[in-house]
Amino acid sequence: MKTIDPSFAEPIDSDRSPALSSSALGILVFIVTELMFFAALISAYLIIKAGPEAWPPAGQPRLPIEASAVNSLILFASGYILFRGYRSFVKEGNSEGTVKLVRFCLLLGVVFVAVQGFEWVRLVGFGLTMTSSQYGAFFYLIVGTHGIHAIGALIGIWRLYVKLRAGILRQSSFQGVLFFWYFVVGIWPILYVLVYLS
Repeated sequence: MKTIDPSFAEPIDSDRSPALSSSALGILVFIVTELMFFAALISAYLIIKAGPEAWPPAGQPRLPIEASAVNSLILFASGYILFRGYRSFVKEGNSEGTVKLVRFCLLLGVVFVAVQGFEWVRLVGFGLTMTSSQYGAFFYLIVGTHGIHAIGALIGIWRLYVKLRAGILRQSSFQGVLFFWYFVVGIWPILYVLVYLS
């Protein structure tokens, strides 16, 4: 039977904590899979767009480029506000300042999703639907998938806000929601340029 020389044993440090919490690591793995999913959607979109037909097809309404650009700024602002909220939470815990920052991020995120929904209703009214053309199908598929992720992340921010107000929020939970919202914010410029500006 082999014995281990204790001089080679790694010292046990009870104060050490992992660089990433289990929540944050789980979200990062999920984000990697979602990036692959979005890469597949974008690849299919680019292949169809490169076809012989004019893109966007004639007779289809044009996307609201300017309104979506302003809405994009709202989304970016929400990401920055949540970053500040996380920093405030790490330094001050469940302070009133942290609560206000998270609430403001939640409000900006809801505004972003609401404006997107309003744009969709108008585009459907103008004749752009999932069945009107491949252009419409890809628009709703790509932007809609992002919208579903945004709604999911907003539910996470809302839960974070509730726990923060109750004084039971853990840093690991905040970190996981922060990463997911960063994903929603970070993937949007790519989708906006590919779908709205092409």
